[in-house]
Amino acid sequence: MSGGGPSAPGRFADYFVICGLDTETGLEPDELSGENFEQTPLRRTFKSKVLARYPENVEWNPFDQDAVGMLCMPKGLAFKTQADSRDPQFHSFIITREDGSRTYGFSLTFYEEVTSKQICSAMQTLYHMHNAEYDILHTPPTNDKDSCSSMEDCNGTSVSKLQRFNSYDISRDTLYVSKCICLITPMSFMKACKKVLEQLHQAVTSPQPPPLPLESYIYNILYEVPLPPAGRSLKFSGVYGPIICQRPSTSELPLFDFPVKEVFELLGVENVVQLFTCALLEFQILLYSQHYQRLMTVAETITALMFPFQWQHVYVPILPASLLHFLDAPVPYLMGLHSNGLDDRSKLELPQEANLCFVDIDNHFIELPEDLPQFPNKLEFIQEISEILMAFGIPPEGNLHCSESASKMKNLQACDIVSDKRNGNVAGSPLNSYELLKENETIARLQALVKRTGVSLEKLEVREETSGKKDLKVQCDEEEFRVYQLNIQIREVFANRFTQMFADYEVFVIQPSQDKESWFTNREQMQNFDKASFLSDQPEPYLPFLSRFLETQMFASFIDNKIMCHDDDDKDPVLRVFDSRVDKIRLLNVRTPTLRTSMYQKCTTVDEAEKAIELRLVKIDHTAVHPHLLDMKIGQGKYELGFFPKLQSDVLSTGPASNKWTKRNAPAQWRRKDRQKQHTEHLRLDNDQREKYIQEARNLGSTIRQPKLSNLSPSVIAQTNWKFVEGLLKECRNKTKRMLVEKMGREAVELGHGEVNITGVEENTLIASLCDLLERIWSHGLQVKQGKSALWSHLLHYQENRQRKPMSGSFSTSGVLLDSERRKSDASPAMSPLRVSLIQDMRHIQNIGEIKTDVGKARAWVRLSMEKKLLSRHLKQLLSDLELTKKLYKRYAFLRCDDEKEQFLYHLLSFNAVDYFCFTNVFTTILIPYHILIVPSKKLGGSMFTANPWICISGELGETGVLQIPRNILEMTFECQNLGKLTTVQIGHDNSGLYAKWLVEYVMVRNEITGHTYKFPCGRWLGKGMDDGSLERILVGELLTSHTEADERLCRTPPLQQSPSMIRRFVSISPNNKQKLNTGQIQEAIGEAVNGIVKHFHKPEKERGSLTLLLCGENGLVSALEQVFQHGFKSPRLFKNVFIWDFLEKAQTYYETLDQNEIVPEENWQTRARNFCRFITAINHTPRNIGKDGKFQMLVCLGARDHLLHHWIALLADCPITAQMYEDIALIKDHTLVNSLIRVLQTLQEFNITLEASLVKGVDI
Repeated sequence: MSGGGPSAPGRFADYFVICGLDTETGLEPDELSGENFEQTPLRRTFKSKVLARYPENVEWNPFDQDAVGMLCMPKGLAFKTQADSRDPQFHSFIITREDGSRTYGFSLTFYEEVTSKQICSAMQTLYHMHNAEYDILHTPPTNDKDSCSSMEDCNGTSVSKLQRFNSYDISRDTLYVSKCICLITPMSFMKACKKVLEQLHQAVTSPQPPPLPLESYIYNILYEVPLPPAGRSLKFSGVYGPIICQRPSTSELPLFDFPVKEVFELLGVENVVQLFTCALLEFQILLYSQHYQRLMTVAETITALMFPFQWQHVYVPILPASLLHFLDAPVPYLMGLHSNGLDDRSKLELPQEANLCFVDIDNHFIELPEDLPQFPNKLEFIQEISEILMAFGIPPEGNLHCSESASKMKNLQACDIVSDKRNGNVAGSPLNSYELLKENETIARLQALVKRTGVSLEKLEVREETSGKKDLKVQCDEEEFRVYQLNIQIREVFANRFTQMFADYEVFVIQPSQDKESWFTNREQMQNFDKASFLSDQPEPYLPFLSRFLETQMFASFIDNKIMCHDDDDKDPVLRVFDSRVDKIRLLNVRTPTLRTSMYQKCTTVDEAEKAIELRLVKIDHTAVHPHLLDMKIGQGKYELGFFPKLQSDVLSTGPASNKWTKRNAPAQWRRKDRQKQHTEHLRLDNDQREKYIQEARNLGSTIRQPKLSNLSPSVIAQTNWKFVEGLLKECRNKTKRMLVEKMGREAVELGHGEVNITGVEENTLIASLCDLLERIWSHGLQVKQGKSALWSHLLHYQENRQRKPMSGSFSTSGVLLDSERRKSDASPAMSPLRVSLIQDMRHIQNIGEIKTDVGKARAWVRLSMEKKLLSRHLKQLLSDLELTKKLYKRYAFLRCDDEKEQFLYHLLSFNAVDYFCFTNVFTTILIPYHILIVPSKKLGGSMFTANPWICISGELGETGVLQIPRNILEMTFECQNLGKLTTVQIGHDNSGLYAKWLVEYVMVRNEITGHTYKFPCGRWLGKGMDDGSLERILVGELLTSHTEADERLCRTPPLQQSPSMIRRFVSISPNNKQKLNTGQIQEAIGEAVNGIVKHFHKPEKERGSLTLLLCGENGLVSALEQVFQHGFKSPRLFKNVFIWDFLEKAQTYYETLDQNEIVPEENWQTRARNFCRFITAINHTPRNIGKDGKFQMLVCLGARDHLLHHWIALLADCPITAQMYEDIALIKDHTLVNSLIRVLQTLQEFNITLEASLVKGVDI
């Protein structure tokens, strides 16, 4: 398999192993397996040993004694008496090597009578000791002996009741001990191996001896049965009957031999699809069941259904009891945990549950991580699967017979269990689907669904019958053939989802520009897939799932594989199959591959796939040599009924001198020099050069695929944890880098560099994955936890500590002023700075009623801290309480490794370089307190102001409505639903009282939770007869960046900036005092303003900034056009201001008189003139008290919205009024300049401009 040279022959099995009780060493209690000594001796676990293995070793698959011993009997030896049920139990297991290659194991555990006197008397002694201790502790309960005799792992419904029954009396009871026989094979032919082992066991327990000594059969399976070649079937002989296995060809889905049916019966379709989604998104998955085989079946099925993707992380479907500490591995994992059938879920102390998917297989129950995105087209997908299941008589919501067995078991009498030979595994007879359907409401609903799709259940029944009466006779039994059929149908449906979803993935693969060597060395920094473009093609509902899936390691490895294999020959087999399917879909889809729709395409490949299997089973391609007598000494091969004999190692230790069949009937493709290749087909070995490279390049902290299954010394555990710590740090570095590159990338684009490539969905995905990483770090080595979130639990402990201690010593919590916000020495009004307080931020989150769970609270807190640029600082403060960290964490935990912790906080610090709105944009419905500060000019009697002011604040998510401001109050706080990023403030007054004139410098508004502060400059009068006679103004604001937050200009005359303030600051300034721009500068300003709007519309919708700012802001379109009309404007007599609006009104009067005089230059021109007049009139008639400059702003905004600006400019350039009011050098009189201006404005025509309500309130056009 893995390390072996080309000499590894294609043998069906590598080893035959026997494990059990070593009478030499006697009873050794197995402390590691976690069973306590309160158990009665029969219930304790003792160490099992590998008693024999044949052959001793094969060089291509070195024998791993520890791993095999642990996985053959994961709970060690079990003892029973004649009163207990002793059915043999079969389970399979998997051993994953360092390089990711796998070996499969299949073991059958059965009970043998203990013949050793020493062991029996040792057990008796243990009982005496136990009973003596027990009597001291308890008064003995009365109970009748046969009320309960428990089955395999039933540790008793209540310990005390059973205490006396599990007793053992050497004179009266027979003692049995578990033993197991096991096959280790390179490929997972589960059904065949199960039959081989069952027939061997039957040979030992049946009264008639088998036809040949057991050695003959074992020799045959080890040395004479080949692996079937790809695409062929093979028949060989067991002890009592033929055994058939078949292997898919290289163009079919890979080998998979576990019954999918069982998984759907145990969990139901809905749960399977949810579990599948968790696995694809690389959550931590913990399976929980009393049956090892169920753990294995569910794990293998879920990973097989992921085709063409492969699970890249820790994969231990059966976690031996001694490795329980591995559950705090801070990496994605898929593990199976054995339950004893008694403890319920609440008894399980799991270190991390924030990102955990917990699957209680026996109870048909699954706990999902929070905010799990929906699998695309989930409902149609579930329906398609359900139709297949129903055709096979399996109810889609699962077969409750299976899962209830677990709850029944607790109060079942052993006798019932004995009579149900299968020990409550799968319901005995295939259920009559129709009967079941009739009494079941879920099915009734499905039936309705299915009827709509035109399949009636009667037809389904018919289908079942016809399938039995095929002309072709398959060689295996009907039941087995149906398992094959169901497996392939379900797998094809799952595979089809990915071929549809990623039909055009190749287009988006980014091929490396450099040679392979340098590509490997820089692998982590490289993007290998154009995620943004791919996502922009996808239907909206798919995005939450896909954007997260594209970030997974399995997707990255899949694409790496694609990049590595240019030519078909060296293509990874899985990839080859997938690509050929994708090509087919492309041929079928006449649609251009990029036009994706969310139309659900059902699977069409089922029949073809089923046919291939059927053909192999009808005509068996190869038959192996029959078992035959071996050259054994006389008297060997005898055996005793009920005991598995000690086999003759001399005959089993080596195979035949020359393997005849390898030369004779092996088809040519078997003798390929590179056996690895043939092996990879279905083993998916990561073994050749290419795979090794990918592994090295990709090992982002997932260096550990499986814990070393050896008896763990503290040093091994420490080493493993050290690997985890390094992995976490590396992952943190890569995540922060990726998030910054995305973010910076976007900001760089706004500055005109590079291309934009992040969308809201993607940003959310990255932040969610950062939260996951933090949860994993916080749960590594955790020993004390409350609730499901390790991070929130730590924060709560911290909060509690702080509330207990007096505040004296801890200046840090009482609040630190952010340096940037410290007040400056000048006494100008400014907001008192917000305090920086970790506890305060926690309280904000605790006050949000919408967030119900701990995991949700932790995530919200991380988002808030990111938005406030305090994440690193808060976490540093949290971890500075060393006492607390020591109390909560084990020594090896990440949070107690000082250097790594420092580096980690340092990486997080880099987020302060960019602005996130990940809190504001996500919690859109919560109430937020806003703090308002209005700063009137100190120079011109603000204090005499008599009118009643009002204010209205608008943001991207809504507006406040009009808020009356109490007179002479300039600072206030109010609460309202989250407004999002703030855009405009409307401010005005009611013109009452003697002195109704107000000169406002600017308004500041701060979000009291996130601390974002916006400044809305004004610098204009509000009052009749002052400035342009405005009683209300619309101010456009911008977010203050923290470092300029309190810079000196804050409260002196604001810089030339923003809003209609652009034009004139004080009444004494007449238009001609304003800094004059020459025509070149004006043209440039127009170009910049229009360019800003064009860029805005080229961004993905979720990423666009504020359009209002681009229209009315500092260098917006309004201010640029103002410059155009100001240029060469004749300066009137002293003391009288003339505004652009006055000119526009004169032009309007001119056109209206023209219209009455019926002088019609041309149709087109006339419509334009009428339009122009209509807009001017509408704006003049608005009920709002807007001044002349406000009206000009409104006109420009409406003109931009309705794409009329360029018409109006043309109109005005030819207007006689222009000749009167402008000097000859004016831009508006220069035809070439006007024409270029018109061309620039025409570029806005293709955009659909929607104006913010506050800009056009009161105008209905």
